[in-house]
Amino acid sequence: MVRHVFLTGPPGVGKTTLIQKASEVLKSSGVLVDGFYTEEVRQGGRRIGFDVVTLSGLRGPLSRVGSEPPPGRRECRVGQYVVDLPAFERLALPVLRNAGAGSGPGCRVCVIDEVGKMELFSQPFTHAVRQTLSAPGTVVLGTIPVPKGKPLALVEEIRGRADVRVFSVVSGKMSCVLMADACAWKCSDLGPNGATTHFMGSEKLEHRVVLETHLPDTDGLDTPCKT
Repeated sequence: MVRHVFLTGPPGVGKTTLIQKASEVLKSSGVLVDGFYTEEVRQGGRRIGFDVVTLSGLRGPLSRVGSEPPPGRRECRVGQYVVDLPAFERLALPVLRNAGAGSGPGCRVCVIDEVGKMELFSQPFTHAVRQTLSAPGTVVLGTIPVPKGKPLALVEEIRGRADVRVFSVVSGKMSCVLMADACAWKCSDLGPNGATTHFMGSEKLEHRVVLETHLPDTDGLDTPCKT
């Protein structure tokens, strides 16, 4: 049974923007949504790294150009970017653990943007993602990179799971209503008062957002060249 939804596609195609828009649609429909996304950081027109941003508004560094790890800590580097593993784990791990431990009626959605090379330096993160995917009542809406170079074990594991559906984002557009549908179609008791909400073909939902979100080829909210 398909339960989780992941987006994949080339850097800059707009995966993060689509994730954010789908999260807004789900929240406005009474679905509990939490999680994090990664955001490009620029200084003087130049990209200097990436931040991790939780849906509750907390922000911290994921990586920076040319920075050095604190003494005694191993260097986790992807190209020119050095990953700030402690800062990432301080923000991402509590979100995933809360999602996995959620109780009460209804379904909750956990946004994980992304499961990529930088994030996978963290073994606790890898473990937390697996736990979240297996948590009853939790639907994961996430992103994974396109295959490139040496396969990432957890990414391939996600691709091969029977309860995961992977959408490829191409040409800078995709229906965020379709994404919300795909994310929530297996959930029951989605409404705040325990009422079942049917997303597929929902006229009310379709009137609330534009059916197709057209995105530029390079999207500042995505993570170009991050992995």
